Amino acid sequence: MKLYNTLNRRKEEFVPLTEGEIKMYVCGPTVYNLFHIGNARTFIVFDTLRRYLEYSGYKVNYVQNFTDIDDKMIKKANEEKTTVKSLGDKYINEYYKDADALNIERASFNPRATEHIDQIVSFISDLVDKGYAYEADGDVYFSTKKFNGYGKLSGQNIDDLQAGARIEIGDKKQDPMDFALWKNKKEGEPAWESPWGMGRPGWHIECSCMAHNILGETIDIHAGGSDLVFPHHENEIAQSESRSGKSFANYWVHSAFININNQKMSKSLNNFFTTRDILESYDSDVVRFFMLSGHYRTQLNFTMELLDSAKASVERLYNAIGNLESLLEEVNEDNINEKEKVYIDHIKGYKEKFMMKMDDDFNTADGISVIFDLIRDLNSNLDIKSSKYMINYALNLIRDLGSPLGILQKSTKMNLKEEVEKLIEQREKARRDKDWSLSDKIRDELKDMGIVLEDTPQGVRWKKYN
Repeated sequence: MKLYNTLNRRKEEFVPLTEGEIKMYVCGPTVYNLFHIGNARTFIVFDTLRRYLEYSGYKVNYVQNFTDIDDKMIKKANEEKTTVKSLGDKYINEYYKDADALNIERASFNPRATEHIDQIVSFISDLVDKGYAYEADGDVYFSTKKFNGYGKLSGQNIDDLQAGARIEIGDKKQDPMDFALWKNKKEGEPAWESPWGMGRPGWHIECSCMAHNILGETIDIHAGGSDLVFPHHENEIAQSESRSGKSFANYWVHSAFININNQKMSKSLNNFFTTRDILESYDSDVVRFFMLSGHYRTQLNFTMELLDSAKASVERLYNAIGNLESLLEEVNEDNINEKEKVYIDHIKGYKEKFMMKMDDDFNTADGISVIFDLIRDLNSNLDIKSSKYMINYALNLIRDLGSPLGILQKSTKMNLKEEVEKLIEQREKARRDKDWSLSDKIRDELKDMGIVLEDTPQGVRWKKYN
């Protein structure tokens, strides 16, 4: 498998530190609000990468943190007249609701920054002792000039960075590029004891410490959105490698942004969508399909029209599954014949093609194309004369290829029931509103789905006919 390594700016053969095992750290949300669809892309992409690595036979120790103490948390807690901890508790619970709804698997560990304060203080103390950090009136800063190689992840020259930076009035930094490891307590802020007085950690040190504590000094994959390359991940490398003297992560993997109607997502532009907003109208398979339909390093444009197109594509895939499930109930022959044995050898090739695409820098878009190719092949070759064994094999293969993508695992019968009952409800409303045109249109749509309606004194009943 090859992955594009941001650190070296090229695709590289993936070789784990320990054969068969992977240590993977992904920067998670700052828990002061519901996460938006831009966050959702990052979470879905790396959930899928983790799934695919496991699908390929690796044991993955997957860590995704919660940032539960920073400036945004403090500001939001003050606005809501609550504590930072209560705010964090609330939105961590909300994160799990939305992540579960997106079929995002739970991480091996979801550490919270505030659970690692003692380790963070120890980490910073080591940097001070080694001469990479300095204290200034209760604040502690990392000295970027002391770390040889600062800027290597983002490809920026430290002299150029310094030329564009400046020290603000009242700033206690020795150099404009230095960044805070520990912040002296301000009025109304949560604080913890440290050798430098009461205070709280800076953002960058939190991830370095949690990754080190759970996964060790060197990890296989560190991932996150491309907006984190600089300064967050750059600073993580500087402080982690200064402390350990070892490489922090062997592969740095970053997902690209999402634009909304070709514009940057912004509340001021009124184009800001939370994941929960979208899930009110679209199934999780649709959202995941949309997010994975482009290469993870390619900017993705989000529009409702494109989401509707993704919905239609997912429906095509589920229709194929549903047709095979219906066929399975109709066929009489149980045992596979010689012709089918040859055909099974043929369609096994789709799994090889799927993995070949996915192994080439995690190309989910091409992986999805292989699934559609398989569906077309099956539609042309399976019919009432096929055996139950053959049809079951085909169904299992479709679901097998969908599994690392986190899609195509739902029951088509359940999907049909939910869809039919939703359409019946819409039809009943149209009839109450005397919108006979819409009522007839919905009835015809149900008929096309093979659904016949019966109006009874007890309400509308429906059944599927062949």
